[in-house]
Amino acid sequence: MFLNPLAASWRYAGPRANPAVESFHKSLPNYAVTPLISLPDLAKDLGLGYVLLKDESSRLGLPAFKILGASWAIYKAIAGQCLLPLTASIQELGAVASKNGVRLVTCTEGNWGRAVARMAKYLQITAVIFVPDFMDQATQQKIESEGAKVVVVDGDYDFSIAKAREEADKGGLLVMDVSWAGYEEIPEWVVEGYTTMLVETDRQLLELGIGAVTHAIASVGVGSWAQAVTMHYKSEERSCQATVVTVEPETAASLKTSLEAGKITPISTGHTIMNGMNCGTTSTTAWNVLKDGVDASVTVSDIDVHNDLQYLHSQIVQNGPCGAAPLTALKKLCKEKKDELGLDEKSVITLFSTEGARDYILPPEA
Repeated sequence: MFLNPLAASWRYAGPRANPAVESFHKSLPNYAVTPLISLPDLAKDLGLGYVLLKDESSRLGLPAFKILGASWAIYKAIAGQCLLPLTASIQELGAVASKNGVRLVTCTEGNWGRAVARMAKYLQITAVIFVPDFMDQATQQKIESEGAKVVVVDGDYDFSIAKAREEADKGGLLVMDVSWAGYEEIPEWVVEGYTTMLVETDRQLLELGIGAVTHAIASVGVGSWAQAVTMHYKSEERSCQATVVTVEPETAASLKTSLEAGKITPISTGHTIMNGMNCGTTSTTAWNVLKDGVDASVTVSDIDVHNDLQYLHSQIVQNGPCGAAPLTALKKLCKEKKDELGLDEKSVITLFSTEGARDYILPPEA
């Protein structure tokens, strides 16, 4: 666990959430507000006020939240490339993109690639998705079912990034949720796309008559989602800022390693049931926010996440390992750093569960 006491006073001074993002998402097929589920028994057991889980197991017809960022970034990027206004419909955008031969290129460990492929399907254009060699066949087939071409590389996620960049250099639109020097604009639009989930959560809490979030816990892969969470809950425009906690697998703690080093520090990752969080390098644009705004960075084990997943399933929350990881982090914080992070009977904790239930290889201890 890494704690940053200075984050309590840090504020995000950037622009407010763009209302056009939520309006755009509402125009897509299968739009619906995802549930915010109260877990009162868990809150009582941990001595907390409220524990709520934002359930992204079904978002715009897909079993994960990634489509929020992918759809908005792709829409904005293609509109700019094809000189169309952001009022253009998906059909109008697709017709012009197809005529101009626009081809999407990305890499993924699962949910991101399927989201990009789904957007390409809506637009009726080609998508080429590079995937690491540890991806199981079932996940590959789900991406292919959207009509995309899947290319398996002989290496890990970072190696698949390199292959995607090579492919894009041949004439494709590179759409990634991770940034590096010289590639920041589209990843920032991805982060902007994720704000729909956060705006929904605020509205739902208000409807429930519950106070503002005091602690937000977000899973980390490359860091774009955690960036969105940090910017939202640390915004200087909020009357009450929240404590932001990030969670990573013990075998892929790239953000925690970077926070400890004070700079982006790439690592080699190992196997984890939290596939979508198995990333070795933190996004540069995410780092600019996370290094100052994250209050606590926590790592969790596969077996603990597996056990907490079973608990959530018993509470009728049908999520996957990446979605259960925030609960594991919360329990670890309550056990080890409860007082330091102000976790008490007045706390309102939101766990962001980012994916739906899926098959995975059980940890050896299970």
